[in-house]
Amino acid sequence: MQKPGQNIDFALKETSPKIGAGAMTGDKLSSTYDLVEQMHYLYVRVMKAKDLPGKDVTGSCDPYVEVKLGNYRGMTKHFEKKSNPEWRQVFAFSKERIQASILEVIVKDKDATLNDFIGGIMFDLNEIPKRVPPDSPLAPQWYRLEDRHGRKVKGELMLAVWMGTQADEAFSDAWHSDAATVGPEGVTNIRSKVYLSPKLWYVRVNVIEAQDLIPHDKTKFPEVYVKVMLGSQTLRTRVSQTKTLNPMWNEDLMFVVAEPFEEPLILAVENRVSDETLGRCAIPLQSVQRRLDHRPLNSRWFNLEKHIMVDGEKKEIKFASRIHLRIFLEGGYHVLDESTHYSSDLRPTAKQLWKPSIGLLEVGIISAHGLMPMKTKDGKGTTDAYCVAKYGQKWIRTRTIVDSLTPRWNEQYTWEVFDTCTVITFGAFDNGHIPGGSGKDTRIGKVRIRLSTLESDRIYTHSYPLLVFHPSGIKKTGEIQLAVRFTCLSVINMLHMYSQPLLPKMHYIHPLSVLQLDSLRHQAMNIVSARLNRAEPPLRKEVVEYMLDVDSHMWSMRRSKANFFRIMNVLSGLVAVTKWFDQICNWRNPITTILIHVLFIILVLYPELILPTVFLYLFLIGIWNFRWRPRHPPHMDTRLSHADAVHPDELDEEFDTFPTSRSSEIVRMRYDRLRSIGGRVQTVVGDLATQGERFLSLLSWRDPRATTLFLFFCLIAAVVLYVTPFQVVALLTGIYMLRHPRFRHKLPSVPLNLFRRLPARSDSLL
Repeated sequence: MQKPGQNIDFALKETSPKIGAGAMTGDKLSSTYDLVEQMHYLYVRVMKAKDLPGKDVTGSCDPYVEVKLGNYRGMTKHFEKKSNPEWRQVFAFSKERIQASILEVIVKDKDATLNDFIGGIMFDLNEIPKRVPPDSPLAPQWYRLEDRHGRKVKGELMLAVWMGTQADEAFSDAWHSDAATVGPEGVTNIRSKVYLSPKLWYVRVNVIEAQDLIPHDKTKFPEVYVKVMLGSQTLRTRVSQTKTLNPMWNEDLMFVVAEPFEEPLILAVENRVSDETLGRCAIPLQSVQRRLDHRPLNSRWFNLEKHIMVDGEKKEIKFASRIHLRIFLEGGYHVLDESTHYSSDLRPTAKQLWKPSIGLLEVGIISAHGLMPMKTKDGKGTTDAYCVAKYGQKWIRTRTIVDSLTPRWNEQYTWEVFDTCTVITFGAFDNGHIPGGSGKDTRIGKVRIRLSTLESDRIYTHSYPLLVFHPSGIKKTGEIQLAVRFTCLSVINMLHMYSQPLLPKMHYIHPLSVLQLDSLRHQAMNIVSARLNRAEPPLRKEVVEYMLDVDSHMWSMRRSKANFFRIMNVLSGLVAVTKWFDQICNWRNPITTILIHVLFIILVLYPELILPTVFLYLFLIGIWNFRWRPRHPPHMDTRLSHADAVHPDELDEEFDTFPTSRSSEIVRMRYDRLRSIGGRVQTVVGDLATQGERFLSLLSWRDPRATTLFLFFCLIAAVVLYVTPFQVVALLTGIYMLRHPRFRHKLPSVPLNLFRRLPARSDSLL
């Protein structure tokens, strides 16, 4: 089946923004802001006032300051009955929107009924000095207040006025003129902020046994199980096979918890027959041991508390049953809180196990254009857009540009990189928490970039399409312009990383089951979402869930078709080789067929040349493909995702609720079962496609460092195999493959580690 190419409107576009890196400009620009365009602002820092005159009989006033520039007015808070107030507030006016030549700073009295004017100062914009970091901040100075006619009056105001850029330290906390319509109560919801994900731990609870249980009905032995609760997470052991008062389980239960530990671990021993709680205990996690490797820790006995009702009051039984537990916080695992295909962090929980960073990722979030209106305000469509980026534990949120379909953020952020085989995710949203908003942030689109596909020290400036699925199909909601640079700090450490396991060692020494990982990942997402929602301003739940791909496991016929065609694309190379061999056998090109005959005879007569020839051939193919290596980061591919030709019925199925909202009970049961099975098949098919794409990426230069390592290996292997007798190579290979288990270790081999780190096209799936 012929598939049309991707719509040019959905394609990646290279841009040439006027950023500081590599640009020859006359203005001085801080090196920390060289990936964004300069934006000039007029800053006014209002510090304090003294000796202000009073308007009433007490000689005091309720002063506040109004900063006026053309049609823009910014006001400080007011103080009651204070002649020497301190405000320490900064106002920022965008130079692009300045439509006046005079800046007025006026001190007013809020308590006055008629004449609230106390005094003011006027500045000519042509006389205001410029300041660019890393210059020190401009020192504020005292200015004598003047009346409306320019005469000096009683009172002084301490100010600092200067022209600066968004690199100024005052930028993030300043009152911005473009937020004048938001009001003071909504300003906190539009500021740029940096958030940190909570530190997540796995808690392993090994329930061993209990002793001296006291059931209410002593005529028969209880059927006992242990229920363990941690916050909203609840797990239970199986029912003990030993029906005695000293039951045994020896079962492991795993939970996710975030620092700081707010809730204790609660265990309840329950009787399945009578639904009776035979004892409870609460264990604070602050006192729980932590382990960094697989060495076993000591177990402990805990007393179980039990209460009985006497005359309507709770009375504690003094004789204590006991439970034998082994509880510890696992520091050697990485707690997965995002989709495994788009992980941005693979380090273990314990900081002691972290390795030095291998590089820096710098991102300039420049602008967006062509955004779709997300709401209606004053009869016209508008959008209050902001951008969120997530990499590792650090989340960033740009400021909200109010009422603009072409917002310009020009904000730059930096992350430490510990592993290049990770993905940074960008999401654009419409702010629904400012006056006139819906109370919910609406998604505009998402972009993912895998770091291993970036060349070191190269600046990528592209405009990425923002694509969102709706029940009516795929829609382009705009484009976002980014500048990305990955800087390598140590080439040796970065290349050595390709020989290391992708996940921490504990994932291979004591692996968790797939069902466990899915359940723990879901709990981790809920914890991260709840913690970030408690920040000020909050990073809303709908934003965090969209960034973490909470619904990526849901069944979708479209995704299943996309994964199937990914496998077909991987196998197309094998089909092409088969067709080529058929042409050789049929003498379609006699010269080529004769050359193949000669090569075949040489390899049969000299079998020791087979492996060197194969590796040399792979080396030459890789060198040849260098000319066509990808020059752009991967992006959302609508053709690959089967998003531009999806059937309406499949869209209805994809946007259907889970469980389904069909009316018939039989249809609901069958439909849910089909989606559940299909989701598993979809995951398996996607994993198979990922493995094949990783193999193809060895020579495609998608990851330039991995391809370089593989080509050097091919060249060295070709030389070594050329001078080494084939029999020796075959003997050593066979002995190595058949070696005794004593000489094996549980960690994956170096070639397998390299293979698992190779990029696949899963990054480009919607």
